[in-house]
Parts: sequence; C-alpha cells; structure tokens
Amino acid sequence: MKTNQLFKEKTVLSFEVFPPRKTSPLEAIYATLRELGNLKPDFISVTYGAGGSLNGETTISIAHAVKHTYGIESVAHLPCIHFSKHEIKSILKELKFAGIDNILALRGDITPEWQPKQDFRYASELVSFIKEQGDFNIIGACYPEGHCEATTLKQDLINLKEKVDAGTDQLISQLFFDNEFFHVFRDKAADIGIDIPIEAGIMPVVNKKQIEKMVSICGVNLPKKFKQMMEKYEYYPEAFRDAGIAYAIDQLVDLVSQGVDGVHLYTMNSSLIARRINEAVATLFSVPKTAH
Repeated sequence: MKTNQLFKEKTVLSFEVFPPRKTSPLEAIYATLRELGNLKPDFISVTYGAGGSLNGETTISIAHAVKHTYGIESVAHLPCIHFSKHEIKSILKELKFAGIDNILALRGDITPEWQPKQDFRYASELVSFIKEQGDFNIIGACYPEGHCEATTLKQDLINLKEKVDAGTDQLISQLFFDNEFFHVFRDKAADIGIDIPIEAGIMPVVNKKQIEKMVSICGVNLPKKFKQMMEKYEYYPEAFRDAGIAYAIDQLVDLVSQGVDGVHLYTMNSSLIARRINEAVATLFSVPKTAH
C-alpha cells in the first residue's frame, strides 16, 4: 500500500526505527518491532544509516519484516549522494522484489569519512530518477526551521517545491521542539503551492546527551520551557525521561488539534517510549478529519 493514501480519512501516526549497529544483535530490532506492531501505527519507516554511514544492508530486510511479518506498512529510507545511478537502480529492484512500495528519498549526510559520488547532488534528482524506474510512493524530508545548509527559510522552501514538483508524494519533517516553527512552515509551504501531506516529526527526548547530539546535527531551537525542563531533571534520569515524554505528548496534542496531516514519531528504537505516548494520544488519531 502507498502510504500517501492513508491521509485521506484520518490523522496519520507513524514510527521510525533504525537498524542496530553492526556490533549489536539483529534480533533486538525484531523484538522492538513486535512491540511497536502491537501499537498499530499506520506505518513504520526504517532508516538507512545515520551520519553518512553506509550500513544499510539490513534496511530492506527489516522493512520487509515490518510489512510481511508484523503486518504494518513499511517505508525504506534511501540516501543517494554516496551511490551511483546503477547502484540506486539495483536497490530499487531489491525494494520492489521485497514488496516495498514506499521510499523516503534523501540526499544523505555529507561527511569526511565518505566521498560523495556525482550522480545525485540533491534529493530532487533522486526523486526524478525513482519516478523513472517504477511505481513507488516517494516521501521527502522537510525542515520547519530551514535546512542547516540553506541561507534562508524562503530559499529552502523554493528547494522543497522543486522536490515536490519532481514527484514527491508526501513529506516528513525534521524534529522540532517549538510547534510554532511547524505551523508557520506549513502555512508558508501552502502559500507556494505545496499541497501534499506533511507529517510533523517528533522526537521524545529522554536524556541530555541525546538532545545535545540532535542540536549539534540538526541545529534545532530549544524553547525556554524545554531548557528549563532539561536543567531541572538533568541529574534525575527517570524524571527526565518522564518529562521528555510529557513534553512530546503536549506537542502532539497541539499539532493534532490544529489539523496536522500526521505525526512521525522518532522512537529511537524504544518501544517503551512509543507505548507511553500511544497510550496518552491514541484516541486523538481515531477522530475523523471531518470532526469539528
């Protein structure tokens, strides 16, 4: 099933997981998937490898298991900057053979460890290439606070419009902690003619090290109340976790109340966190879009 069809009737709730590190047992992710599957998300996406790493060998097998073993629609992440057209074409054939209909098309991270190839410079080029190769549903990334390499949010939105015009069917946003950035972004996107579903990316923060890493990578803004939460519970791990979950729940309630197309939860492979949040907000996602 193509996940862009899910947005017609309801507010979508989806999860993201990542393959375990090569030093970790693969079985751990399947235990997590069993528990996440019991929460009945609309789909689960599987990352390819963070920070430019090319440890994506297990992405397709995990995405296959999500769909065919656990009965949840799956999305496979596909970065392009480190691949040739021939390599991407081969991966697309593997995805089709595995029954994966949905691809999150990404440029990928530029890092000193990996030399970029020249076939794909931007995600929009990957989107166009995928459209030529098969009937996939293509998801794109978007950035409510602007991409870290963009000079302005306006320029980033222009680039996003090019990616949408290339054939992107739906969007998932980078994480954010101030909902106002997302609301403004969504309005500006609509103003320039972007009319495909946009899911808000939400990451529950459960420790200070995690958020420091995210800020260094993504450059997201931290609201005053979020910083106060971090300071108050920094040395109390369980309280920090509970406060982070509560903060994410508050974000979700606001987003759904204001008509968001969907929420994509960055689970960090924690079924506990996903379950706590799902228990608090599951009924919000069962309300029909036509409800007033």
